[in-house]
Amino acid sequence: MRIQALLLFVFSLTASGCQPVYYYGQAINGQLGILINRVPIEKILDDPQTSETLKNRLSLILEIREFAEKDLHLPADKSYLSYVDLHRPYVVWNVFAAPEFSLTPKTWCYPIVGCVAYRGYFSEQDARNFAGSLKKNYDVYVGGVTAYSTLGWFDDPVLSTIMHLTETESAALIFHELTHRMLYAPDDTAFNESFATTVEQEGVRRWLAFRRNPDAFDAYLRNFRRDRQFVELIMKYRRLLEALYQAESPPSAKREQKARLFYRLKLDHDRLKKQWNGSSRYAHWFRQRLNNAQLISVLTYQDLVPAFTRLLDQKQGDLEQFYNECRALAKKSKAERYERLNSYLETH
Repeated sequence: MRIQALLLFVFSLTASGCQPVYYYGQAINGQLGILINRVPIEKILDDPQTSETLKNRLSLILEIREFAEKDLHLPADKSYLSYVDLHRPYVVWNVFAAPEFSLTPKTWCYPIVGCVAYRGYFSEQDARNFAGSLKKNYDVYVGGVTAYSTLGWFDDPVLSTIMHLTETESAALIFHELTHRMLYAPDDTAFNESFATTVEQEGVRRWLAFRRNPDAFDAYLRNFRRDRQFVELIMKYRRLLEALYQAESPPSAKREQKARLFYRLKLDHDRLKKQWNGSSRYAHWFRQRLNNAQLISVLTYQDLVPAFTRLLDQKQGDLEQFYNECRALAKKSKAERYERLNSYLETH
């Protein structure tokens, strides 16, 4: 019934011209393709033709899912009990866009989910075509996504796009997506993603403690510290770029200084790599020409994490109390919500 309702709902929107017909068409076809091709994991595990590698990976996912439900109090429902082989590296490709001299993202608005700071396509070529149509007026960035949440509308399956992830990465992804299933504030991408990232990080910490895997936990902490250094670096250059964009100077001067700042950002990352013994989780990120939209793709997920982390600390790690406070925040206006979040950072 939900699939039929979705079809009717989307058809009514496209017929009324709320969004281009093609965009909604590719979205519904992509989602239906996933739903129709779901195979129960138990059936795959019982199949003698299934490789041991896939069996082990899917069994681990079931353990992570159970932990999320029982220990993190996340609403797994019937999600991640089925599997879909997509035969491609990503499930969707998100397009981010921002003006040449602004770090305020372009947003797209949809029924139910509200406005978001990206636009997703099930085809990489479609995403890049759309990004190309925006380049005249915006900085653009296209990033592949290995999984996403349908926010409780459907039972989300395990996708082949996450089968290459480590145990820690798999746990992080599942905790993140299940968090979206629990709480979602329309029109506030930064709130939703930062909240989910905070739960993801706390969940991984608890999962690895539960698994009693000190090596994996040490690796997680090492990567966590590096991630924080990377985010702090992005935040630093956001402040520098915002100051530049607000300055009273001609566009040509701003353009030149903007290029210099992005060049310095790359140099600072190179220095971090040396501290990390030459290893970088972000090397691919720096291989392309940096722009405002690319920074937004990071800020969207990380901007409010420090505030949420402080709130969780105030609740002494009690997730139920933390969730209740976040639910209350989601009911406030966006201005009130951010004022409250900022107050957590001011509390010592």
